[in-house]
Formats: sequence, structure tokens, C-alpha cells
Amino acid sequence: MNVETREKHFRPSCLPALNTRLRTSEFFLPFYEKVPNEIVLPLELTATPEETVLNYFSILREAENFDLRACGSIGEARLPFPIAYNFLSEEYKQRLSYNEYLASFSGIGHTSLIKLKRIPDGRRGIKYFYEIETIEGMSGKQAEYFGYYYGFIKLAKTPLGYRITNIEKFPEDFLCAPYHGWDHDAEAVVGVKYGWWRKLIKKNYAMVQNGYVKNIYFHGTDGADYTFIFFELTNGTDVEIAQFRKGSDGSWKQIRMTPEIQCLDKK
Repeated sequence: MNVETREKHFRPSCLPALNTRLRTSEFFLPFYEKVPNEIVLPLELTATPEETVLNYFSILREAENFDLRACGSIGEARLPFPIAYNFLSEEYKQRLSYNEYLASFSGIGHTSLIKLKRIPDGRRGIKYFYEIETIEGMSGKQAEYFGYYYGFIKLAKTPLGYRITNIEKFPEDFLCAPYHGWDHDAEAVVGVKYGWWRKLIKKNYAMVQNGYVKNIYFHGTDGADYTFIFFELTNGTDVEIAQFRKGSDGSWKQIRMTPEIQCLDKK
């Protein structure tokens, strides 16, 4: 891996924060000293799926779950957490208690949402990709550092608006990607898994990239055209998001191939 390619894995994000709503003290004032089950969210916060996600992360932006810092309180301290917890569906709350939810933010003092995009879901659900940049601190050390995470959020419509039914969160590694392997690069992933392993690629087309979204196209040995969508993370790693196959009628249909499993089945 050349120096230029390696450098992009070390460089932090320069993207602007998307979660810049609801930061006034007037918004938080009615929620002071309230426990989660005493909080009722204003309906306008969850009117649409995207509004729900943006407002959820906007509330968490100024939340901190540090140990006591020498400089005093940070942002809105822990006040935002019980408010944000109410963006979860009742079923999700049954699986994740408030104490567990709060503990999941341990060491985090600030959160910036830097990427958000609704993604195709073959089961017709509501699903978003997100990436966040956090400022974190270690217990016993008066120093902070940046952390990066990505994941997926699922939502469903309820009588009270859209609620989050599941959140997946994965930490980003900044050392493995620049030093090891092909499986961090979209074109290499498709080439190895579907060309070398599956023998499915007959002809590669040029990759199309728009911002952090990458579309990999190829013509298959079965006569069909394929599109694979990847999102590029801050650490330079490409994450596969969706797969599509063009049918005989000319329309793209979402599919899900798992070459690792299928190759093992053949052995």
C-alpha cells in the first residue's frame, strides 16, 4: 500500500456536523430532573424517519458521560440521555434498559453526526447508515481523543411518530486498514469475492463515486449486470451496503449473495 493511500486512513474527518439542531438551553429546560418514563417527546421531533434520526443525534451532541473533569461540567452533561432514550420504541426499551443505554456512552463527551443516508432494505423496512465522530476521555487521564464509529439504525412508524427499533454501532480501526489486506477496498472486495472466488465477473465497468458513496458495476458470466454499493468511512475503509442485479425486464432488484458461505458449501 503506497504512502498516499495509507495517509487517508490516518486523516480525521473534515465533514461538517449534521446534528446541529435543538442545542438551546430553552429546549432542554422542560426536561430537567425528569426520569425517562416522565418524558414526552414533542411530536414534531419524530414526524419523519430522517427528522427522528437527526433530532436524536442533535440531542446527543452535547451529552457527556465522562468521569468528573477538572474543567467542570461539559455541554448539557447527562441531561440529554433520558430524552434521547425516548426516541427508542417500547419494544427496543424492553431489550435495552436505560442503565444499559447510558453505560453504552461511557467515556464519551461529545458526538458529531458526520454521515447519514437512508439505505435500501429488501424487506421494505426503514434503515439508515450513519457515521459519528466522538470526543472521548480515559478514566484517570486529563486528555481527550477522537473516536469514529459507524452503524445502522432501523425505525418504524408508531402512533407517537417514528421510533428507533434497533441501533448497530461498530468502532472504526485506523491501523489494520492501512497495513493489511484487500478487504477494506470496494473494488478489491468485489474482484476477489465475486471474480476470483465465485467466477461471476465477466467484464468490469468503471467505478462511479459520489462523495463517500461508491458504485461498483460488472457484467456477470450469467449474462446479468450487477451493482454493488459501498460507503467509505473516515478511516478509508469501504463498507458494503447493498447489492443489485438487473433482471431480464431491465429493472434492478436487490439481492443478497454471501460468497464466503457459498464457497464453503462447494468444498
